[in-house]
Amino acid sequence: MTIEAPEVVKTKEHRVACDGGEGALGHPRVYLTLDKDGKIDCPYCDRQYILEGGPADT
Repeated sequence: MTIEAPEVVKTKEHRVACDGGEGALGHPRVYLTLDKDGKIDCPYCDRQYILEGGPADT
């Protein structure tokens, strides 16, 4: 059984910043580098970033 990420964000960049959104529901800003498969999950909020046109963008 696969559990889906709460939110998927497509990006054209290999390095992204995540702060969990605005307001009280956010978290400290972290900078993440997409892996060789073109994706990364935020360790705080589990938001998943996927490289547009990359292997994970299917």
